[in-house]
Amino acid sequence: MDHVFQVQGMTCGHCERAVKQSVAQVDPQASTTVDLPTGQVVVHSTSSRETLVQAIQEEGYSVT
Repeated sequence: MDHVFQVQGMTCGHCERAVKQSVAQVDPQASTTVDLPTGQVVVHSTSSRETLVQAIQEEGYSVT
């Protein structure tokens, strides 16, 4: 299932890696695409939306 998030606070490659790693910690099989200019993150995962949001927020980013 694809989950689409708007993530605020991502500005660089480090931010992109941090978001991808946070998702991978809860679902190692997930596929994550980050578009820094728009702040859009698309995650293909079997994990719940809430679990993914929590993982990203724990990295310090705001998810809408």
